Amino acid sequence: MFKRYKKTLLTIAIAASSLGTMAFVDDFFEISKNLDIFSALYREVNANYVDEIEPAKLMRTGIDAMLKSLDPYTNFYSESEIEDVKFMTTGQYGGIGATIMQRKGDIIINEPYEGSPAQTAGLRAGDIILAVDGKSVKGKSSGDITTFLKGQPNTIVNLTLMRPGEKAEFQKALTRQEIKIKNVPYSSMLNEHIGYIKLTGFTQNAGNEVKDALTELKKNVNIKAVILDLRGNPGGLLNEAVNVTNVFVDRGQLIVTTKGKVSDNNRSYKTVNTPVDLTIPVAVLTNSQSASASEIVSGAIQDLDRGVVVGQRTFGKGLVQNTRPLAFNTQMKITVAKYYIPSGRCIQALDYTHRNPDGSVGKIPDSLIKEFKTANGRKVYDGGGVSPDFATEQNSLSSIAQSLLAKGLIFDYATLYRNKNATISPAKDFKFSDNDFSDFVKFLSDKDYDYVTASEKTLEDYKNAAVKEKYFDAIKPDYEKLKSSLKHDKQSDLMKFKDEITALLENEIAVRYYYQKGKVESVLKRDKDVKKAIEVLSNTSQYNSALAVKN
Repeated sequence: MFKRYKKTLLTIAIAASSLGTMAFVDDFFEISKNLDIFSALYREVNANYVDEIEPAKLMRTGIDAMLKSLDPYTNFYSESEIEDVKFMTTGQYGGIGATIMQRKGDIIINEPYEGSPAQTAGLRAGDIILAVDGKSVKGKSSGDITTFLKGQPNTIVNLTLMRPGEKAEFQKALTRQEIKIKNVPYSSMLNEHIGYIKLTGFTQNAGNEVKDALTELKKNVNIKAVILDLRGNPGGLLNEAVNVTNVFVDRGQLIVTTKGKVSDNNRSYKTVNTPVDLTIPVAVLTNSQSASASEIVSGAIQDLDRGVVVGQRTFGKGLVQNTRPLAFNTQMKITVAKYYIPSGRCIQALDYTHRNPDGSVGKIPDSLIKEFKTANGRKVYDGGGVSPDFATEQNSLSSIAQSLLAKGLIFDYATLYRNKNATISPAKDFKFSDNDFSDFVKFLSDKDYDYVTASEKTLEDYKNAAVKEKYFDAIKPDYEKLKSSLKHDKQSDLMKFKDEITALLENEIAVRYYYQKGKVESVLKRDKDVKKAIEVLSNTSQYNSALAVKN
């Protein structure tokens, strides 16, 4: 009987092995077949298409389209784009230290970084680049000019520029430097007892920057709590997310686990450093643009009941990417795993594997969302980002404010304001006066910033539906009357939303004098999320209650 049982097991094992081999052969055949088809198609198009084609451009289109069908994070990088990959991981590049943008055919300095060659040479936001090393930028894209401006440190680039409000062109010779973008552009005490750290990225050294910021804040003997602001932070290096969390939790703590198809991508990441503070109350600020590494930090802080999350639900990106080298100095960034935070939940919100018939991507259905528990036993859920412990409403701009931003009119006015005013008061104290606002309204008098309000759009949708269903003739008089009533008045809207527009102007102007630090300080003056976090951190019973299990 034992021999018969052993023989049966051997037969099953051989069958299973054969099936595995067959599956491998089938996969190999499918890959080989489709590569042959693609190669043949590419040769035929290159040889016979009616017009001349650019082989590299055609192939890049095919590669990008193929990867797009997977997810937005699996990307190909040509040799010329490798510097971009370096910047994403290190926050460093060789250049002049300024962002640029393209508008109405002009290449414009968007923002010089404080202490950069661009800033020390006197370049300002709003300056128009006319030529680089004597070559006109006309017809070039902002991407083209960015490539021209980057280069090896200690090399020189010559710019010809025009400043709005001035007639004469001017020249600047800038020596490129190694530019390092800080992960923590700002940290300070908000009041006598509460510190604040703004974290904008997760490139190399992010953990040390947060550690240094908190260490500096703790020199204030009255500090009792800290706010870590991750709003708008798109993420970055996974190990830096672990290092940032480690600032607040003890060594040896599991922060994130990755699970993929290949066993090498199944890993657990624990804290390895000595924390700065294990007990100070923490509030993490998040919004819908807080993604990836930001969600590891906020999710781990929540799962470990180390602090509270304040703001809005995070983006919901629970996917891990690795960079792989390819032929001819090219690279690809490929999604290799999903990550799981300490409670065991994955916060991935979108299902890229099962697309809708139209190619769109759906969210993880409620029926598949599972319940998990924090260290204290609080209920948390997967499948849709990190939900805050204290939810706040997301700021939404009026239609007129959105139009002023989109048309670049807030930016343009700040440019003129900077050129007319050599100094302003510190960013946290700067106020855009009523006289300034009157001047801004005058500035807009000959500018195009038309827009459609939400009410007008709803009414237009109603009309289209009525026309389609052949009811419009019956309701046309009422429609015209309502349309007339809703017709917006720009002058009236400027006054109705004056406070909102004033805040945008103050923020943009503060950047012109005090750069990123000024922008943060200007925003903090009216920040509802920060006010909520201060409220929670100032109320010990409320803070502790949020971290306790609800019966």
